Amino acid sequence: MYWFLFCQDNILLSGNEEKGWGIPDGDAPPVALERWHTVHRLPDLDGVPCRCVALDAPVVAEGFRMVGLRASYDILPRPLYDMAGKGREILYWDQNTKFCGVCGGPMKLHTDISKRCTNCGKEVWPSLAIAIIVLVTRGNEMLLVQSRNFRGDFMGLVAGFVETGETLEACVQREVWEETHLHVDNIRYFGSQPWPYPSGLMVGFTADYAGGELHLQRSELRKGGWFDKDRLPEIPGKVSMARMLIDDFLERHSIF
Repeated sequence: MYWFLFCQDNILLSGNEEKGWGIPDGDAPPVALERWHTVHRLPDLDGVPCRCVALDAPVVAEGFRMVGLRASYDILPRPLYDMAGKGREILYWDQNTKFCGVCGGPMKLHTDISKRCTNCGKEVWPSLAIAIIVLVTRGNEMLLVQSRNFRGDFMGLVAGFVETGETLEACVQREVWEETHLHVDNIRYFGSQPWPYPSGLMVGFTADYAGGELHLQRSELRKGGWFDKDRLPEIPGKVSMARMLIDDFLERHSIF
């Protein structure tokens, strides 16, 4: 059994520097749990049961280390990282739905992914914040921007949350216009990615520049511009959909 144990945004790994680090496994949890800890059941991974738990304090012991979930991408095999992300989203949902939003009554787990109010019977499920991210290109150039909430000096892509009553494609057009005053067309779906920071779904697109002069939305962006594929600034890490879109563009436009 895999045990995905979190203290806030940090996940517990077992192992050592010589043999490597991984998700603790075994019939029993790797650390003692208290009666108030809720053990959440996750889907099996290749036939192995999975559980996740929110700890009260970080584990400090030989043979264990705690790392940020995002940093674990570079340590764990992709299936384990993906399951860890799902576990973190379940824990975030659990921590933020202790009481009913209708009557204020206590909520109780009904299924692995639902809760029911013990007073009025209202049911809730984990919710996702859906966002688009788009690589806009103009020939061999790509539009890169730096959001004010980026941690670091790298450049990324235009992105934003989907609004109610809006299609994904309409969101792409709106976000590009709001952030850069540019028009795009030939919008094409690229792929999607769970983004458990804390509970999102990133939907990636590519689009072609269709007109307009670049004017940045300064309340959202620090800087931005067109960059030739051979002269790129620092770009996001490989964990992100932004990097997947950029790498795909570079691969398709490579000259051998």
